[in-house]
Amino acid sequence: MRGLHDFVVSPKGSRYNNVKKIGDKELILNSEIYNHQFVNREAIVVSTPKLIDTDIKIGDTVMIHHNVFRRWHNQQGEEKNSRSYFKDNKYFVALDQIFLYKKNDKWLTPPEYCFVKPIKSDDIYSDKEKPLIGVVKYTNDKLKVKEEDLIGFTPNSEYEFVINNERLYRLLSKFITIKYERQGKEEEYNPSWL
Repeated sequence: MRGLHDFVVSPKGSRYNNVKKIGDKELILNSEIYNHQFVNREAIVVSTPKLIDTDIKIGDTVMIHHNVFRRWHNQQGEEKNSRSYFKDNKYFVALDQIFLYKKNDKWLTPPEYCFVKPIKSDDIYSDKEKPLIGVVKYTNDKLKVKEEDLIGFTPNSEYEFVINNERLYRLLSKFITIKYERQGKEEEYNPSWL
């Protein structure tokens, strides 16, 4: 089965990432189906679109929008699959719902996206991250920023992901406002809960 404009994907693992293994025990982190933070965003490509030429191939791992695997309740309280659901644990995904894909064990971004690592604030009164500044972790050759560049971005343009136990922000390239000179002392901010 191939879609005309959509990929067909299956979740890598289960639909939700709400269980953490600690020693030989499992800890349930969340039991709500509507909390987007615990929805699995990692998928395996089952088929590619017929009418779109792309570097993403069958078997590639992709990071997708959280609403693809998410379940919800309708007005009658009945639990439903997302509109992306096809059948047998397979889902339709549009190209603009894919934010990152893995080729030869290397993460790559589609042309309009990049991923940024937040950096720790150098304010002595704060142990949090520095707002609206980060170091580029994943990019592509169409952007003018390269990996390890220090950049600034507009407010509310970042979208949080956890990839390989690392907290990153997905940004549309149009929201990058400035490229800073690296001082070399910027420290990554990765909270302990990861």
